[in-house]
This record gives sequence, structure tokens and C-alpha cells, in this order.
Amino acid sequence: MTAGRGYAGAPATGGGFTLRPLRSTDAPDIVAACSDEQTQAWLPLPDPYTTSDALRFVTEVAPAQCESGDGVVFGIEVGGRLHGCIDLKHTDWQAATAEVGYWVAPWARGQGLAARACRTLAEWALREQGLERVELHAATGNVASNRAAERAGFVREGLARNAGRVRGGRVDLVVWSLVPGDLS
Repeated sequence: MTAGRGYAGAPATGGGFTLRPLRSTDAPDIVAACSDEQTQAWLPLPDPYTTSDALRFVTEVAPAQCESGDGVVFGIEVGGRLHGCIDLKHTDWQAATAEVGYWVAPWARGQGLAARACRTLAEWALREQGLERVELHAATGNVASNRAAERAGFVREGLARNAGRVRGGRVDLVVWSLVPGDLS
């Protein structure tokens, strides 16, 4: 990170959802989503995932990511309820790059929410935050995540072998990207 650089403002929202800062009141939904077997399979999360873990994420981890300039974390809200979480992380302000990551709660899957939220956040990063590249990494076996990346308009670039860690161990990651030239 370049000293003094960080994310400013909030992404435009639409498509039936709002991207907003996480709140302590989100803890029950975060616990439910992060305790889900499918979420646990693809993310290196504590197991069991507790209310204490959720509150630490909301009150310490997410704010620290923003304060450091390394990234920014948003809740994905639909109809007043948290339906997922999305972030930009590993931001390199000098290279103008970042990685998007997300999870969608079990009650929100199969509605295209991950793809819409990824596209919204990536466009905001590219158009308004001065980034030149947003990456997305998804385990090869995580069909839903790879499908969301494709539907969000990210371009598949290749495979990073043994580059990720999930509950089951090391996995290969599909590398996707979105650059300003991809925006219509």
C-alpha cells in the first residue's frame, strides 16, 4: 500500500441489493452463513464458527483492513437482511490492483447475487478508486464461485497451482480478472 491511500466512498448499489458496512447486529447471520457446510468447505474459517468470531470480524478485522488501506469490506443486504459479504483485499495501490472475495449465505444462493455484487464492487474499484485490475480467485472445485466470476464479466486467465487453502487442504485456484477495458 502507498502511505495515505485507501478506499473512499461507497459503491453504487442496485440489482436488488445494497453494499454497506458490516454491523454488530449482523453477527447472527454471519454465524449462520459461516457455519454452513458449503461455506466452510471453500473458506479457511474457524470450525465451529462462533458469535465471538463474527463480532471480531465485524469490529476488528474489517475495520483494520480499511484503516490499513489494504482493502474494504461490505455486507450484501437484501430486504433488510444480510445475505453475504464481499471485500476488496490485497490492494497494491502502486500497481493499482486488488482481489475481490465474497461469500453468499445459504438463504441467498442461486439468485445471481454473488455475480451482481462482484460486478458492482469491481466496477466501483476500477471507475472510482483508480484501480487498473481486480482479480478473483476461486478453487477449481467451487463451481458456483467460478460461475459467478464468469457471469460478473471477469475473464478467466489460468490456473494458480496449489495456491489456495480451504478446510480440506491445499487447492488449485482459477484466476479471473476484470480490467477497465472489459467495462462497457
